[in-house]
Amino acid sequence: MPSTTRRKRRRDTPPPRTGSSEAEVLRGFLNYLRTSIAAKVEGVGEPQVRTAAVPSGTNLLGLLNHLTFVERSMFLGDDITDWQATFQAAPADSVADVVARYRDAVKRADDVLDGCPDLGAPVPRPQPDRPAPSIRWALTHMIEETGRHAGHADILRELIDGATGR
Repeated sequence: MPSTTRRKRRRDTPPPRTGSSEAEVLRGFLNYLRTSIAAKVEGVGEPQVRTAAVPSGTNLLGLLNHLTFVERSMFLGDDITDWQATFQAAPADSVADVVARYRDAVKRADDVLDGCPDLGAPVPRPQPDRPAPSIRWALTHMIEETGRHAGHADILRELIDGATGR
C-alpha cells in the first residue's frame, strides 16, 4: 500500500513532437520510451531495484535487463533461447551496469537503424538464413514492448519511493 508521505514528482515530459516522416515519428516515440524507462531505474538502490512488488516477480532492474535483450534480438540479431531468464539481472550486476548495457544496446540498435532508410526493408540480420521483420514492424513492436514495460516500471517505482512522472 502506498505511503501517505508526499510523493516525489519528476518533471513530466510530454511525448515528442518529432518530424513529419513516419521514420522520425516512430524513432522519436521509441527514443522517448527508452529514455523514460532508463530514468525509472536510475536512482533506485539495492535491494529495492530488485525487489518484486507483484506475484510475477517483476522488478525494475529485471525489466531493463529484459529490454536490453529485446533490443539486441530485434535489431542486432541476437538469438535468445530463454526469454523468461532475461527478466532477472545477474546478482553481481549493479544498476549502473544494467543501465550501461541497455544504453549500449540502444546505441548499437540506432546505428543499425541509421543505415536503414526504407521502413519496408527487412531488419539486417547477421544470420541471413533467419527471417527478419520489416524495419516498420520492428520499430512498432519495440514501441509496444518498451511502452508496456515502461508502464510496469512506473507502477513499481511509485511503490518503491513514490516517484511519479516520466
